Amino acid sequence: MKILYVVTGLGLGGAEKVVCDLADQMEKNGHTVKIAYLTGVKLVTPISSNIEIIYLGLNNINSFISASIKYRKLLKNFHPDVVHAHMVHANLFTRLNRIFVNVPRLICSAHSTNEGGKLRMLAYRFTHNLSEVTTNVSNEASRNFIANKAVINSEILTVYNGIDLKKFIANNIDLSILKKKLNISAEAKVLIAVGRFHEAKDYPNLINAFNIFLEKFDKNLFHLFIVGDGDLAIITEIKNLIQTYNLGNNIHLLGRRDDIAELLSGADLFVLSSKYEGLPTVVIEAMACEKFVVATDCGGSAEILGETGILVPIEDSEALAKGLEQAISLTGDQIRNNGKLARERVEKLFSLEASINKWLALYEAK
Repeated sequence: MKILYVVTGLGLGGAEKVVCDLADQMEKNGHTVKIAYLTGVKLVTPISSNIEIIYLGLNNINSFISASIKYRKLLKNFHPDVVHAHMVHANLFTRLNRIFVNVPRLICSAHSTNEGGKLRMLAYRFTHNLSEVTTNVSNEASRNFIANKAVINSEILTVYNGIDLKKFIANNIDLSILKKKLNISAEAKVLIAVGRFHEAKDYPNLINAFNIFLEKFDKNLFHLFIVGDGDLAIITEIKNLIQTYNLGNNIHLLGRRDDIAELLSGADLFVLSSKYEGLPTVVIEAMACEKFVVATDCGGSAEILGETGILVPIEDSEALAKGLEQAISLTGDQIRNNGKLARERVEKLFSLEASINKWLALYEAK
């Protein structure tokens, strides 16, 4: 089978990594795969060198025609059996182009409960019949699309993202070298958050909550690592907030890292502070590493956690601080038992293999 993935960009977001993992697995299974991306800098790519990556150059509305010409030429030369688009711009781009060029089967996948305002939801609805299948990454996200009338007759499927479980395992990683570099005592507990600096991640909520949390403890005993890059204005806002609370010695912005699995395994606790998500893949990764998770009830967080971890309301720093306090008060046995249950849940529901099988069934459906 020939599969063309079309994605809005190849930055460091969870959706982009999901697409690259999906492409790698499909190629391993004997399919011919290409990835086309619309805009931005290429920061994440598949492992396989056999997967061609094509830049379409849709940087603004004025470049729609030139990007469409490149896309239609790609379709003509590649003759894909299925085009699978991901994220709002790629979804709408592939749908609109289908008016002018034949595509045997088009699947459009959203990756969030919030893919924009009323105009985007209206655009999704008006172009709904131009794709065979519309999907989202969690039941909560799918319900939100139905509520916002982004689909016709509730025609949307939920397909969970999957992760490569071989990459995320509970290793006894020692962070002592990193702790020493950051002037952290070896006995200190490490909390970790991972995600790009974007309004969705609500890092101000996390900083506020961590400050409230620390009021009840010895500051030297707890440190927060934030991994990711992104919007410079938001990074500046976070740095200013850290300075305001005088938490420069406790909160460490690690920037972009390629050792996420190791950092997750070495940390004592994972925290998600987002105000909206689709299916926060990093929560799945943390659970695969058998970490205890404290997460806001955004998008698919509740569906991922099940009976594990602690779920708190969004945009409520007091509640998030209380969740962190509850997690820290648990015994070692409670943490370990939770980690085992979390890993089993991920293996059952969120493995890459399970995701691949679901996608193949949709690709091959008549």
